[in-house]
Amino acid sequence: MRLMPILMIAAGSLLLAGCPKKSTTVPESPPQTVAPQDAGAAGAGNEGQVGEARNLPDAGAGGSATSAPAGLATVIYFDFDRSEIRPEYASVLKAHAKHMAAFGAARVRLEGHTDERGSREYNIALGERRSQAVRRALMLEGAADGQLTTVSYGEERAAVEGSDEAAYEKNRRVEIVYGH
Repeated sequence: MRLMPILMIAAGSLLLAGCPKKSTTVPESPPQTVAPQDAGAAGAGNEGQVGEARNLPDAGAGGSATSAPAGLATVIYFDFDRSEIRPEYASVLKAHAKHMAAFGAARVRLEGHTDERGSREYNIALGERRSQAVRRALMLEGAADGQLTTVSYGEERAAVEGSDEAAYEKNRRVEIVYGH
């Protein structure tokens, strides 16, 4: 009987010790370089007026399936708490749709944005309504459904920092991003 407590202690210590684990090391990956963002996307250098054209850096003069037509606005601005497209953008959207119809391989992502007012959930929904409004307008003018994707960032990706009407005007927008 004296052997029983000793066996129990030995069995318990074996259970606790278990099998030795193999060391698991993750091989180090080489450092990744991050391309600098263009100033327009980061919010710096956005001194233009509301409604002015803001082009992508790779927008070539002749246009292609991966770039916007040269000189054509790639940002559509909206009124406060609205998702209706302003009349002054009808010709811009028509030109984008014509370009997309000419370049069937063109892919565009419509990114909906809002200013910081309102709840996060409300702003995501408003950004989605705005991007869908631009999508419908492009499709009515000849762009194909398969060429367009939409995403809403709500208030998360402000073009301009600030809590005044000037900043709010620049943040209420849909960006037309080619090549996606």
